[in-house]
Amino acid sequence: MSFFRTLNTRSEYEKLLSSAHPNKLVVVKFHAGWCSACHVIAPLYQRLSVQYRHVAFAKVDVDINKETAQLAGVTSMPTFKFFKGGNEIATIKGADQGALERHVKQFAGTPEESGQSLITVQGHSDINEFITLNQIDCLNQLENHNVRNAFTKDDSYLESDVDEQLLISIPFNQSVKLHSLKITAKDIEHAPKTIKLYVNRINFGFDETDSIEATQTLELTEKDYEETSVIPLRFVKFQAVTSLVLFVQDNLGDEDTTIIKNLVFIGSPVETTKMENLKKLDESS
Repeated sequence: MSFFRTLNTRSEYEKLLSSAHPNKLVVVKFHAGWCSACHVIAPLYQRLSVQYRHVAFAKVDVDINKETAQLAGVTSMPTFKFFKGGNEIATIKGADQGALERHVKQFAGTPEESGQSLITVQGHSDINEFITLNQIDCLNQLENHNVRNAFTKDDSYLESDVDEQLLISIPFNQSVKLHSLKITAKDIEHAPKTIKLYVNRINFGFDETDSIEATQTLELTEKDYEETSVIPLRFVKFQAVTSLVLFVQDNLGDEDTTIIKNLVFIGSPVETTKMENLKKLDESS
């Protein structure tokens, strides 16, 4: 299992660098399918992505994303570039495994410093970093307590407006597997009770919640909001998620509004390694 994303466009590359937490280390590997040294060091890069879950690891295939390779000034493969706060802090050229591991260890910092949640479940962890935050949408939210607040680490929160219902649309910047949810409540009375989840739906409104069958319906209790609790999903139904709609139908205290303080998705990115390239390499060696 690996925890890195594939950047296929310059826009994806620039978005990763600009949206990362100022203290979060971002490592980008520039590689090519024909590069034997790239394949030699690939297992280490994969292991590091699992070991340092609070670091953002990414890959750029220079033949697919030529514009980004040119922008980054990459002339040899593999090349590893290290960033913090959108600024390049180090570069490694070549498949130097010792240097790669030392650089990651030196610049990684701690999960707390990088704004990473410490939640892990059976090989899965916080994957909020794969959410396209500027495209999250929410219907029936208060202007001053909007959906962005549910993805921050401060005391802000998301609150519904005219009634207790919320319709939250979450886009991911690559396909992910969802294992569970962690919802933090501001208070138990306003915490969500019934949540319907819809996978890979677009242009989804309140009317569709009645006419379209949910991928899964959650009936939550106070126990689901304990500090150590996570809300398990039917994992087999959430294997290739590019977007997710959460319809909050009501709350535990039958209050006029529903409040969510924090929302964390737990899972892993879908492996995107091109097996045909590995096969070609084996045949040519």
